[in-house]
Amino acid sequence: MANDSRELMEVPPGVRLPDNLRAAFWGPPPVETEAEAASVPLTHYLWVLKRHRWKILGFVAAALAATLVVSSRIMPVFEATATVDIDRQMPPGIVGQEASRTVMNDSDQFIATQVRLVQSDSVLRPVAQRYRLLERERQVQDLPPAARTSAEDAPVLLKKLKVTRPPNTYLLLISYRSPEAQLAADVSNAIAQSYLEHTYNIRIRSSASLSSFMEKQIEELRAKMERSSQALVQFERELNVISPEEKTSILSARLLQLNTEFTRAQADRVGKEAAFHSARGGTPEAALVSGQGESLRKLSERVNETEEKFAEAKAHYGANHPEYRRLAAQRAELQRQFDSTRSEISRRIEIEFREALNRESMFGTAVKETKAEFDRLNARSFEYQSLKREAEADKKLYEELVRKIKEAGINAGFQNSSIRIADPARPPVKPVFPNVRLNLLLAFLFSTLLAVGVALVSDVLDNTVRDPEQVARTLNTEVIGSLPVVKAWRGRIGPAVANGASTALVKAPDLDLAATGFEEAIRTLRNSILLADFDRRMKSLLVTSAAPGEGKSTTAAHLATAHAEQGYRTLLIDGDLRRPSVHRRFNVPGALGLSNVLVAETPWRDALVRMEHPAGLHILPAGPPSRRASDLIGRGLVELLEEASLDYDLVILDAPPMLGFAEPLQMATAVDGVVVVARAGETPRNAVSTVLATLTRLRAKVLGVVLNEVHKETSRGYYYYTSYRKYYGEKNGKVRV
Repeated sequence: MANDSRELMEVPPGVRLPDNLRAAFWGPPPVETEAEAASVPLTHYLWVLKRHRWKILGFVAAALAATLVVSSRIMPVFEATATVDIDRQMPPGIVGQEASRTVMNDSDQFIATQVRLVQSDSVLRPVAQRYRLLERERQVQDLPPAARTSAEDAPVLLKKLKVTRPPNTYLLLISYRSPEAQLAADVSNAIAQSYLEHTYNIRIRSSASLSSFMEKQIEELRAKMERSSQALVQFERELNVISPEEKTSILSARLLQLNTEFTRAQADRVGKEAAFHSARGGTPEAALVSGQGESLRKLSERVNETEEKFAEAKAHYGANHPEYRRLAAQRAELQRQFDSTRSEISRRIEIEFREALNRESMFGTAVKETKAEFDRLNARSFEYQSLKREAEADKKLYEELVRKIKEAGINAGFQNSSIRIADPARPPVKPVFPNVRLNLLLAFLFSTLLAVGVALVSDVLDNTVRDPEQVARTLNTEVIGSLPVVKAWRGRIGPAVANGASTALVKAPDLDLAATGFEEAIRTLRNSILLADFDRRMKSLLVTSAAPGEGKSTTAAHLATAHAEQGYRTLLIDGDLRRPSVHRRFNVPGALGLSNVLVAETPWRDALVRMEHPAGLHILPAGPPSRRASDLIGRGLVELLEEASLDYDLVILDAPPMLGFAEPLQMATAVDGVVVVARAGETPRNAVSTVLATLTRLRAKVLGVVLNEVHKETSRGYYYYTSYRKYYGEKNGKVRV
């Protein structure tokens, strides 16, 4: 049957069933991860802000009003600004190196230096004494009399002075604040003018100091220059030359030429020496390869021709033949000439070798002498060059110093215009302090942030149960109902009435719309409880809370009344034997009740009070207090519930609070379901968590938590009850039917 109902159950699009009904049809919902369960939606924070919106707006309005009042009572302060232009392209002097000095890429360092210079004591002291600024700023009056003298001698520091540089410019803004507009302008201009005069005086003193120092050094340089020049002239006299550099150059060229000639003589001597040794060997080939071998070669050729002819004649003719004798005589003559020529060539080679050897020796001697003279002169030349350089350096330094003295004197009298006042300060028209708009804006921002932060922190620190989503997120349980607060009841339900024309538990004048919303919430709670269990019908229900005063008895009474109004037989049992209240709420007698039944003094049916309106509601009061009855509540209550379940459609048991009492633990194990009531914004979460943990340990079936006295300050779901009032109420106060 249950499975068939699950299959046939259809949920229209856009409609979300409660989790208990959804679990009844499709099983328990999937378990969320710890991160998802602990996450807080952004809409919750928006609701917190909406909840505290009037407090936030009131705090912001109070902060703005206080800021406006304080700003209007503060003495106005005026600020005047003088603009100083610094020209980095203009040289610091008109002659010398200062006139041609290039601009260095140190603009930031230079401007920072000028800012510190403007704030220096040398610039501020004349202005402070002129306008009595230390007294106006009360830097001296607030000090003890003993410290005033030392304070006046201390460096001047103006608290209301501000020196700034606009980004990417060469401008200095000198600003001064004062309650008097004219004084602010006069002080700003005076500081700017004092700064210009101070920079000019610094340059004058620097040039004068430099000139004084150089004049002291010039006499020493003059004497040193004269000594070095005299030493140079004396050395020239000792060398007996006018210019040792030129003499050295001549000797160097001569030595180079002699070395060249000596090298050639050596090469010539080596060649002729080789020819001489070859000629001394007596071989004809040595004579032929010499320089005079051409004539000897011709004679050798003629000798060879004659030898050939002689050999032919010897072969054809005899020794007595005239041709033979002629060729023999010719052969002998040519051989004699050849031998004579070879001897002559040998003598010439020897003579040339002797001449080359003598020439080499001469050049070698000349090179040695020239080199010795060059070395001697060169050694003295180093000393001469040293003396000459020293004399020239002394002379140059002396001339440079004289030139510097003249340039310093000229530049000292030149008032440089690289620093000039571009825009003098004028008396301001509007004060710069207090800035009412800025103060109001800052007050609005900071007060809003503070108020929002306090609201959010208070919500985070609040450990009470407030909202169904919060309960489900923190306690891992379901909120099966939310009961709105009814201010006319002041937290308690009124007595029952005997008027048969009304079927309500409480009769409110003109059918109070808040009570109507409460009754609708009770009916919704009833349906959420009874419709959640399709497998077996719920016959008994326990209503309890964590602590007294949570509204459990009121909830149980209204829940029983709502169930009986539908024509069901309903039994309401007051199980709070310590502080019974059901009989007072229904204005019925409470002398006989549950305690009498438990001690077996009377049957439970005889102790019932049968209500006329609604007709199906029966009440079993708590009866007189009895300690014995509290001890017997476990077994006796189980038997009572079993018998009552046969006669009634639903038995509702109003139990004592769970924390600190033993009876509700036994009651929870005897019923089919337990409902825990908690006051929204009052009951701590840890108390409800302890109750739920205890019921879980007892294996009692916890249906969920009911939030009581829900209002717009505690729950985001309160707008549902506002909808009830809009639905049931009209402008004339009548009820729609």
